[in-house]
Amino acid sequence: MKANMVTAINNALELSMKENDRIVLLGEDIGKDGGVFRVTEGLQAKFGESRVMDTPLAESGILGASIGMALAGMHPVPEVQFAGFMFLGFSQLINHASRYRSRTRSIYPVPMVVRTPVSGGVRTLEHHSDSPEAYYSHIGGLIVVEPSTPYDAKGLMIKALRMNDPVVFLEPTKLYRLFKEDIPDDMYEVPIGKAKLLSEGSDLSIITYGTMAPLVKDVVAKKKVSADVLDLRTINPLDEEAILASARKTGRVIIVHEASMSFGVGAEIAARIAENAIFELKAPVMRVASPSFPYPMPGYEKYYIPNELKVSQAIDHIMAVQD
Repeated sequence: MKANMVTAINNALELSMKENDRIVLLGEDIGKDGGVFRVTEGLQAKFGESRVMDTPLAESGILGASIGMALAGMHPVPEVQFAGFMFLGFSQLINHASRYRSRTRSIYPVPMVVRTPVSGGVRTLEHHSDSPEAYYSHIGGLIVVEPSTPYDAKGLMIKALRMNDPVVFLEPTKLYRLFKEDIPDDMYEVPIGKAKLLSEGSDLSIITYGTMAPLVKDVVAKKKVSADVLDLRTINPLDEEAILASARKTGRVIIVHEASMSFGVGAEIAARIAENAIFELKAPVMRVASPSFPYPMPGYEKYYIPNELKVSQAIDHIMAVQD
């Protein structure tokens, strides 16, 4: 089937709900309306209101109820309309969902998948454009996933719904309907914790994920540079093996992400490379990211988010460094 990311996730949810009758969906307007981006469209008609439930506008209640459902033996999939609203339920995720397995010595796992749109580039207001992956990756008990293609979105969602732990599933808003690709009609898994090599090269490595993955691919193709482009797909746990292998091979590394630079995913990756492969580098690790201040109003986001020019300039800069 030919699918964009919205269709791919919808298909993954439908197939998974047929496979596992413990899976229930809940969130604001996800039933009859299919959610603000129509990701759950048609699922209430197929599975009924007891499995696809509209909730009040209360993120802490949505996430708290989901944790209770998970502890009671269900596999909830709460949707939070935008990542910026998820902070209202932050305590539930950090103090309860992430800790229950450890707190109870694995007697009570919390199988749930929290879905939310992330990142900007579509001229929405600032609370609709957050990139919060670093917040949730800092907590050891949460798995954090962010696909960049319809194929990966479907396979990662199916895998997440077969796990017994809480997964924060970040869906880049800009990529929801940006492009389509062929994906299998039936069920398949994409492994969580494994990065994907989008292109292979010898001159430098560019490590990225989410909205930046297609941008980086386009820049590399236009510049005709020989580059490893590594799409993380999973933020926590990081695929450290793939990151270090690429860094050691090329000796030059650029990390590109839409989230703010300070204390971000790029900093963590750079630290791991410094700890394990610093003597094999030909140049300092570079980061291309958004400035470390709040997301701007829509008219200014093109100056805020990393773009083709910024990535191109970073490539030129790191390639100019002599061995």
